[in-house]
Parts: sequence; structure tokens; C-alpha cells
Amino acid sequence: MRHARTGPAARKPETSARPPLVRELLLVAGLFPLYKLGRQAATGRTGEALRNADRVWDWERALQLPGEGSVQGVLLDSGTLVHLANTYYATVHFPATVLFLGWLYWRRPGHYVWARRVLSVLTGAALALHLLMPLAPPRLLAASGLVDTGLVYGPTVYGESPGTDALANQFAAMPSLHVGWALMVAVGLIAATRSRWRWLWLLHPLLTLFVVIGTANHYWLDAFVAVALLTGALAVLGAPRPGSRPGSRSRGSLVARSGAAQVPPVSAVAPVTSGAGR
Repeated sequence: MRHARTGPAARKPETSARPPLVRELLLVAGLFPLYKLGRQAATGRTGEALRNADRVWDWERALQLPGEGSVQGVLLDSGTLVHLANTYYATVHFPATVLFLGWLYWRRPGHYVWARRVLSVLTGAALALHLLMPLAPPRLLAASGLVDTGLVYGPTVYGESPGTDALANQFAAMPSLHVGWALMVAVGLIAATRSRWRWLWLLHPLLTLFVVIGTANHYWLDAFVAVALLTGALAVLGAPRPGSRPGSRSRGSLVARSGAAQVPPVSAVAPVTSGAGR
């Protein structure tokens, strides 16, 4: 007599929530040129970008924020340190975010979908703000008195002249996607893991903030606006609880599958969070 299979073998694996890899690769491949085009659309507005930079500089002084020069002074005390900061700025931003999404895709697919959506909303809002408010970074603002550390000490990702830079829009300082993405990487890893050391991931956005300010690529307000946009995206899309895993089963559903109950309780079928796995 053959019995129906029940128990762990009959469960859907967590990978069932993983979206098709080809679709995700095509999505990223389509979003990246759109991202570059959006940044490039704000080029050529030098006068407006410099006027906005003067305003931001004055706003920061009115708010009595610490001068960006105090952070840059720490870097300029050591040629090695300033070179490391420039290297971090040039090489960590994209790879760290890609590795973060790749790890979530394979290990926490429900969290991956949530994180990808949050990053998409954040980046879209940032691109809109780049177009609405072109902003020259402090390294291009004479009134700041700051050094373009990338140009002087290397390496740099920007051309010598913003007007002829075909690779990047140097007038897209507001908000800082370096800070916004780094903070989302930390938030996502804290949400997707259970280690008591997971809060150390916050060192990544803190180090990124130190680097973007010290290299004179961003103002304090650029970082604050990025944090505000990310907070808004998380509020709209929701956030998994730290340590929760998509696809995990509640105790009530386990009891139901074992035969102790025929109908699972509402809590067993309700989603754990409002945003994960959608």
C-alpha cells in the first residue's frame, strides 16, 4: 500500500520565490543605460549647477553644519589615506551593490525582490532630483576651498572638465547615491541575516559618508537627502523584520501540515511582512 508523501519532502523550497535569473539580468541591463541617460540629461547646465551649489553651501552654513573641510583635512594628512579614499569612492559603489543583490538572489530571494524594488524607487527618485536640481559638487565650488582629491591624488572617475566628461554627469551631486545605496546594502543585510554582528554592516554607509565628504564629491545635505529618500522608499514598500527569512513557515502551519489541524490559522498564511516577496 502506497502512502501519500507528507512532511519536509512535500514542502516548497525557498528557491520557489526566486524570480527567473534571465529576467532579472535583462531588467538590470535595461535599467543601467536608463540610469546613465538620466544622469547625462542634466549635463550642460553649468551655470545653474554652480548657482545651486552656492545655495547649498549657504544653507549648510545657516544650519551650522560642520564644514566639509574638517573631514577632508583628515584625509590630506596622509597621502596613503587620501589615495585609499579615492579608490574606495571609485571602486566600491557599484560592485558592493551588485554583490549584495547577488547574495540575496541566491540565499534570500524574497528579500532580493524587496531590496531590488527599494533600490529602484530610490534611484528613480534620485534621477528625478538630478534633473530638477543640477548641483556642482564641493570640489567644483571655488567658495568651498576644497581640493579635488581624485584629480590631484588619483584615482578619479571624472574627467578634468565637467562640460566635456562623456562618462559621468558631474552635476548630479544631490542626492548622494553612494550614501543611499550603501545604506540600503546595510539595511538589507541586517534584515536578511540573524547574526548578532549584523549591525556592523552600518559601518559601510558610515565609511562611505566619510569618503564622499572627505573627497569633496558631496555635501552633507546630499547625504541627508539620500537618507530621506531611502526612508520614504522603505515606508512605501515596507521592510522585512531583521532575521526573518522569506518562505519560512510559522509554527501554526507546521502543526496544520502534520495533521493536528486541517485548516491553518490566519497567522500561518498571512505574509510575515508587508513588503517581502511581492
